[in-house]
Amino acid sequence: MNKKTPLILVINAGSSSVKYAVFAATKTLPLLFSHLVDGHGSAIKDYTSVIEEALEKLTEKGIVTASAELVAVGHRVVHGGSRYTQPTEITPTILKAIDKLSELAPLHNPANSAGIKACRRLLPKALQLAIFDTAFHHTIPEYAALYALPHQLSTKEGIRRYGFHGISHEYVYEKAREKLGALKTAKTVSCHLGNGCSITAILKGSAVDTSMGLTPLEGVPMGTRSGDIDPAIIFHLAKKGMKIDRIEHLLNKESGLLGLSGISSDMRLIHAAALKGKPGALRALAVFSYRIAKYIASYAGILGGLDCLIFTGGIGEHADYLRKMVLEHLKGIKPKIILVIPTNEEKKIAEEVYKMLRQAGGKK
Repeated sequence: MNKKTPLILVINAGSSSVKYAVFAATKTLPLLFSHLVDGHGSAIKDYTSVIEEALEKLTEKGIVTASAELVAVGHRVVHGGSRYTQPTEITPTILKAIDKLSELAPLHNPANSAGIKACRRLLPKALQLAIFDTAFHHTIPEYAALYALPHQLSTKEGIRRYGFHGISHEYVYEKAREKLGALKTAKTVSCHLGNGCSITAILKGSAVDTSMGLTPLEGVPMGTRSGDIDPAIIFHLAKKGMKIDRIEHLLNKESGLLGLSGISSDMRLIHAAALKGKPGALRALAVFSYRIAKYIASYAGILGGLDCLIFTGGIGEHADYLRKMVLEHLKGIKPKIILVIPTNEEKKIAEEVYKMLRQAGGKK
């Protein structure tokens, strides 16, 4: 690669891992390098050091020969609230907004913000863009986004359904439309199934409902998150003496597939145990597949049918046994086309960054 070729750096900064990728800023956006810095469950405390090491690695491999070649950095930001619905250049004001939204995504936005701050220090001349995971869901109508709480309270506190995994849902939907055409994907349900899981109803390219809500805790069961529960369970546990922080940890870190199985949050280990007849594993698979099917069926009703059903994410892409179990529950609902599409959030972010560079005339 010619050293003068402009490059796009994509950063997905999590609390215990940082994934980064470099793309050439050309029309086809070829991937030049990607890497995952895994904290193995431990919290990353120094994002500047992580980004510095990433830049050193890119230099050692000859991908980057001067920091000026990195003309833009695209950052995945999990929560953009109701205001940020488009790729947005990061200014001090935007960064403050991302930090404030940490109230709604305490497990994600602080890490996203730390990655942004590190890149702004290390790559001060690069265009820094936030690509919001909630943005794809901004087309969800108000009647689907609102909770039945006092409306003044909801408005004041920003309580509504925001949805997540929007970058992934948009990417796989676009791939499906490229493959099949707009007519065969007019009524689509996208299932992003991994450690985090969400299901989105898409009508003619626009999200109209999604399973995650104010936070990524709502929806189908996940690796360690409970998904939908009767909210009175929280009051019941509190009256029994369980502290609110303990309940929050229970619902986010000890529930879902881990809680149901008593074995693991890893679907591969659960499946292996299920093949041996372990009751906890069988229970987890049964609940998980049923709840996914329940969402798909409800969305098919909203859409007036189901043209295309997409599975993506680590579980969605690789667990064919789980897909079969889900489909067995969908009695009377027959999607015309079922696709398994590997998600590529980094590529989608790079595409959005490239569009912004083109709009800016490539001057930054």
